[in-house]
Amino acid sequence: MGKYVITKNPKGKYHFDLLGNNGEVILSSQMYMARKGALKGIRSTIKNAGKAPVEDQTTKEAKTLGIPKFVLSKGKDKKFHFALIANNGKAIGTSQAYAAVASAKAGIKSVKANSKSKIEKATVLVGEKKVAKKKVTKKATKTKK
Repeated sequence: MGKYVITKNPKGKYHFDLLGNNGEVILSSQMYMARKGALKGIRSTIKNAGKAPVEDQTTKEAKTLGIPKFVLSKGKDKKFHFALIANNGKAIGTSQAYAAVASAKAGIKSVKANSKSKIEKATVLVGEKKVAKKKVTKKATKTKK
């Protein structure tokens, strides 16, 4: 299983990354004003990623799907990217850039497989310097049914 890592930047904002089994970042969140917001984003990822279909906008036959969903697209940089969209229509997290569409699809598959990862410890970083480790309560990893 992968893991979630919460990071605090030098300006005091937080974001989370979902890391795959190999330690690579497979999904990165937006910035949040508080750590609580990042935890809410993680809970939304846990709730939505496993069931979200893929809206592949790289094909001419692309169909608009309901939410939650993954949106796979080709950027201005000619590389492939995906975003996980929540029930509120906002992006929970986005991917890195992939040179091949097959790699981006594998990234989506990895997010789905690792989305239920637990937050054993949330490492708070300032820039690249580790400043603290905090245990996250079990409540942070539970989702409402």
